[in-house]
Amino acid sequence: MYTKRIFPVRGVIKWTRRHILLFLLIATIPVFLFDVAGLKWLHVPWLPLGVLGTAISFLISFKNNASYDRLWEARKIWGGIVNTSRSWTIMVKDFIDNTHAKNPKSKEELQAIKKEIVHRHVAWLTALRYQLRADKPWESHLKNDKGNTEFREAFYLVCEDVDSIESVIKPYISENEYNEVFAKGNKPSQLLGIQSRRLKELMDEGFIEDFRHMEMMNILVEFYTLQGKSERIKNFPYPRQYATLNYIFVWIFIILLPFGIMEGFEGIGQHIFEDLANHASHSSFTHRIQEAIAKHFVWFSIPFSALLSWVFHTMEKIGENTENPFEGGPNDVPITDLSRGIEIDIRQLIDDTDIPKPYQWKNDIVM
Repeated sequence: MYTKRIFPVRGVIKWTRRHILLFLLIATIPVFLFDVAGLKWLHVPWLPLGVLGTAISFLISFKNNASYDRLWEARKIWGGIVNTSRSWTIMVKDFIDNTHAKNPKSKEELQAIKKEIVHRHVAWLTALRYQLRADKPWESHLKNDKGNTEFREAFYLVCEDVDSIESVIKPYISENEYNEVFAKGNKPSQLLGIQSRRLKELMDEGFIEDFRHMEMMNILVEFYTLQGKSERIKNFPYPRQYATLNYIFVWIFIILLPFGIMEGFEGIGQHIFEDLANHASHSSFTHRIQEAIAKHFVWFSIPFSALLSWVFHTMEKIGENTENPFEGGPNDVPITDLSRGIEIDIRQLIDDTDIPKPYQWKNDIVM
């Protein structure tokens, strides 16, 4: 997610420059054959090509809308995680006390229990974001595409690619809990299970009475629900039949496009040539230059074709890079920054110490 408008300027050029050069090459080959080699029959009528372009525009629009829906749903889920985390911390802060305790504890001991539970929640947030950042087979284009890789290295940093999950989670939980969590598969689920077990222990000891225990368990259930919604988006890709066929259709249009606009540009050149012949008022040298431009005006179709190809391909690529909102792309949901913000907020609510600072992001791009 961006806080500076670098993407529409130099960022988008760096991101797509290889394709821009490819589009120029694709447009140059048929123009060369048409104008230099004299293959004047080498063109495609614009009408069917225009119909194809219109159909592809609808397909790209459908894909981008569906991709945006996945992105926006992911952002709403993490908005729910933010709000529910605050509610959880308030309950931890106010519900755990000595009112019904069998063996009352000191204020410092109660504070240690609250800190333990809140830190375990931070560990859950950390485990969840690492799980969501893990690579999936259908997300490989982000790291395998050179444009994406270079853009990523130049403009932003994904912490989950730098720091191991073990080193990040270890400070928040005990050694026994660490061994228990990393012996299982789904680490966020294991951490919520430990939270549930700990709440039962506190209820049995009288530090949480039944009604409060039920309310706190409802919050844990909500965390499971929000985690499941995130996993649903992560583990179920945008349908491949739409993504793959749309990609193929776009490239068919890009390859045919130069053949469809050459004849039109040649017709413009002929009109210019005829106009020059009827209104020859310049010096002979200037007139010859103008005639040469008019005769070879078809070459101006190259930048125009490359521009149209760039627009169609970039819009398709935007949809492709928005399909998976947790993979670590520059426009994904900034779950790392949200997790750090939640941690700072909830630890301040219980008057914790050594609270970390917000992440300082490369080029002000938050992840």
